[in-house]
Amino acid sequence: MNPRATGYLYCAVAMITVGSTVVASKIIAAGLPPFTATALRFAVAFPIFVVLMRMTRTQWPAPERRDGLLLLLQAGAGSVGYTVLLISGVALASAADAGIVAGTLPAVAAAIAVLALGERPDRGLLAAVALATAGVLVIVLRFDGVGVSLSWRALLGNALVFAAVVCEAIFILLNKKLRIPVAPLPLSATMSGIGLVLALLPALFEHPWTLGIDAGALLAVLYYALVPTVGGFLLWYAGSARISGTEAALFTALLPVSAVALSALVLHETIGAAQLIGIACVLGAIVIAATGGRKAA
Repeated sequence: MNPRATGYLYCAVAMITVGSTVVASKIIAAGLPPFTATALRFAVAFPIFVVLMRMTRTQWPAPERRDGLLLLLQAGAGSVGYTVLLISGVALASAADAGIVAGTLPAVAAAIAVLALGERPDRGLLAAVALATAGVLVIVLRFDGVGVSLSWRALLGNALVFAAVVCEAIFILLNKKLRIPVAPLPLSATMSGIGLVLALLPALFEHPWTLGIDAGALLAVLYYALVPTVGGFLLWYAGSARISGTEAALFTALLPVSAVALSALVLHETIGAAQLIGIACVLGAIVIAATGGRKAA
């Protein structure tokens, strides 16, 4: 297999594992509170990253004060905020709907770059944001043949998932603001370590020692830590090193597809017309954001 094909394969598998975090979060939400689950995730992943750094003789970053603050904000938003909000959201909404909302990440990141960083949007970006918004609205608003039906529980759940997407987009944009870029492996190790510290104190208020042991939730946390967090990192960066940035960005389209498919296969959720229309809109938005809106994205 040539390097380009290998890169495609690695990136595809990486994004499938990222999509599976939605299903894993649904299982976790049924047995563990969100901060406890987040702390457990990083308690498993962080030592593995430390071992990988020792094996590769990678140095820990030594950021200046400004970059150190940005790394702290990154971990708070992308590591803790994303995980906690995603778990809280899928406890209220279906995993299929949450996966489609999570798939809006490229369009959301591009929109925040325009609003917060002053980047100039082009027509491709505006079309991507419009399509992504339409996809979210389709799954939030339920058309029952008479009018629009709203489930406030699902609405709140999808809003929390969208907030998780915003946190992840902020994580991506903050990384671009570092004066001294940090390599992927030490960055992931640092995010895991800070994430563990930030999640521990809130987790204590959830009194995890009083909870019964939920084997399914614990296995889902273990999976989340080992496969999407560590394995997904290794696969994504190994794949993206072999192909262009635009080509790699297109593989984010597999996130909502993976989440919806696994929701049906693992959780036996029903996939209806609303989800199919929503996922079509989000996939279109991802392709436009990765191709037509390259400069802003």
